Amino acid sequence: MQAEERLPVIHKPKTKSRSNKKLLVFLILFFITLLCVLFFQSSFSKITSIEVDGQELLSPESIGQASGVKAGDHFFSVSSSSIENKVNALKMVESATVTKHFPGVIHIQVMEYPKVAYQFGDNNQPQAILADGSIVSVSSDMNFVLDKPILSGWANNESLKIKLCHILENIPASLLTDVSEIKPEPSESYPDKIKMYTRSQYEVVTTVGYLPEKLKYLDSYIANLKENKINTGVLRLLEADTHAPFEQDAKSSKDAAGKGTAGKDNAQDKKSSSTGGAAQDPKKDTSKDSSKDTSKSSSAKENKPSGKENSRN
Repeated sequence: MQAEERLPVIHKPKTKSRSNKKLLVFLILFFITLLCVLFFQSSFSKITSIEVDGQELLSPESIGQASGVKAGDHFFSVSSSSIENKVNALKMVESATVTKHFPGVIHIQVMEYPKVAYQFGDNNQPQAILADGSIVSVSSDMNFVLDKPILSGWANNESLKIKLCHILENIPASLLTDVSEIKPEPSESYPDKIKMYTRSQYEVVTTVGYLPEKLKYLDSYIANLKENKINTGVLRLLEADTHAPFEQDAKSSKDAAGKGTAGKDNAQDKKSSSTGGAAQDPKKDTSKDSSKDTSKSSSAKENKPSGKENSRN
């Protein structure tokens, strides 16, 4: 055993495969590069369609132009975040989400600012007012339904109008169904005072700041008035809530009240004149005096013959 251990071990010669591995790696890289070139030259690497959903006022073409991509561009050369930033730059868009679907489909989900009111332009063209105060013309292709209040008498870039639009965005639609028109009516004490016209034939005077609070109770307030058979008038919803008739009704009531008082005065004058005439009527006094005179004359006549008879006797 010791002699065998002293013998040297003969190792088998190793085959040199480095050159073969290099060739294999080179061939793999070559084919990968070739496939990449062929892929980027084919239609699979290009944008075939741009899908836009969620828009109502903006057209899909305008959103596609704002995205900065079009059909035929390289699918992998654009990022979703860059498209989102470009679409969000549109004034009417509140948010946008972009997803890419291979092969070649880009989907843009748009969320516009909600419509809060309408207005009419110079040519009586209806325009939608969004929550950010921006104005969008209503196209003839849309089914225009007047389901929001109309803002009249406001300037386009007025700060109070923009504030009103932000407030209308957060008010439930059920509280605005009776409101047909909103007009500015500022005063020294209330610079943000507004006047609203309702479909139930009332005028509501309040302020932009009071609007969210007062609209909660407007329907119940009107219902109570109608139960009391008060179907029109002006509601002043400020620090205190009051109701008053329209100006024409108030004037007519004042005129009627004035005529009533005048009639009473005339009646009183007639009564006083009649009583005064009766107190100062000279006929009654003369009749009394004449009756006295006739009684005196009759007594005198009766006394005369008695004198003659005395003389005869």
